[in-house]
Amino acid sequence: MAPDPDLAGGEQAEPPDDEVDDPDVDEVDPTGRYFRYKEVVGSGAFKTVYKGFDVVEGIEVAWAKVEINGRTMGSPKEMQRLKTEIQLLRSLQHKHILKLYASWVDNKKRTVNLITELFTSGNLREYRTKHKKVDMKAMRRWAKQILIGLAYLHSQKPPIIHRDLKCDNIFINGNHGKVKIGDFGLAMVMQQRKTQSIQGTLEFMAPEIFGENYNELVDIYSFGMCMLEMVTGECPYSECQGFVQIYKKISEGVKPVALSKVKDAEVRSFIESCLASAADRLPASELLKSPFLLKDDIIINDNKTSKPLQEPIAFPPNLDLDLEATPIFVSLLPNGTVDNGKGSFSLVLRRGGFVLEGDMNGSNPVKLLLRIPVPNGKCKNIEFAFDLENDTSVSVATEMVQELELPSWSMPIVAKLVDAFLLKTVRGWRPCVQVGQMIQAVQNTASANGKCI
Repeated sequence: MAPDPDLAGGEQAEPPDDEVDDPDVDEVDPTGRYFRYKEVVGSGAFKTVYKGFDVVEGIEVAWAKVEINGRTMGSPKEMQRLKTEIQLLRSLQHKHILKLYASWVDNKKRTVNLITELFTSGNLREYRTKHKKVDMKAMRRWAKQILIGLAYLHSQKPPIIHRDLKCDNIFINGNHGKVKIGDFGLAMVMQQRKTQSIQGTLEFMAPEIFGENYNELVDIYSFGMCMLEMVTGECPYSECQGFVQIYKKISEGVKPVALSKVKDAEVRSFIESCLASAADRLPASELLKSPFLLKDDIIINDNKTSKPLQEPIAFPPNLDLDLEATPIFVSLLPNGTVDNGKGSFSLVLRRGGFVLEGDMNGSNPVKLLLRIPVPNGKCKNIEFAFDLENDTSVSVATEMVQELELPSWSMPIVAKLVDAFLLKTVRGWRPCVQVGQMIQAVQNTASANGKCI
């Protein structure tokens, strides 16, 4: 990684002397690792973002340049804001937060340079404008990922508030629908003081911000406005003429006209819960438990009857056994489908009372079914999709434990089953955990009625 001199006073990097013999390359970072191309992929009030390339990893990146001049970064306040953005990005490690790879100051060109992940599909506003017809299932998936990212930010000690959450600052990879929160130029760490500055994009600002006494729930309000824009395809308060009208409506608690265009009662109720008064607004961790969001990604089946999970799964007290020494039993079962005239099989793995099953078709994402034991000898079936490019066994197992309120000791069991399945089905798969012993099991142990193997 390129050196990361501190903006507050560390030694600033100078550009390399060697030039690259490529007419499309306009600049090279001080280490020679990152190339900046001429192609612009985005721009804002303070910076321009170009397409770049990491020659070490062989991946495309985003190269953001912020000019240091009297208009943008001439004041100590503006420079401190940029320092805050970089310091925050350096410290944040989460699958739904934009990654910062490198940063430095170029004194000769008077620019601050940031190397981050590149999202070729752009931000969520551009993506939604391009694709007019989007099913609610996709929007629920986007919403869930945004909230997971916010829950991570708000769980920091002290909490991190984004303060400028909007569809322009949420980036999407259109190939697999992954979204990440970015642009922390206005983010702040909560301080032990009540008075805070007013910054952000007016249409997405919570009313309490104008009173300068607020907390991380302002991001939930902004998320509600993002959700409204995703659903309707129009920016909130687009009916207003100018700053004063928007400010007046927000101050008086008047919701955007776009909200009346949301005809689905369940969707509208969810958005309204995000736009509720600060006292009634739920945090991101609670919103993630909403049946509205749980109805697609993780489905709990009980004897083939689908229903959203609305309460923690109760485990028998004797299940927290030492499963580390227990082998994983592996078997193949006919799945009832025909592939090129031949019977098709599912791979089934069992450790203790936990069972993982999936087809051996090598598709991405991999569709898996996890069966977990519950009292009275029954099972709960959890259907989920595993993205081979972005998910890991640990991240999926951790998310499952958090969202389904499974006991913490079940996390390594689920992670090992997932990695064991992928070791058997995906060539060259690198597991995150030590899988342990796998034993071939007999194939007549599965029941067709949804009970445990």
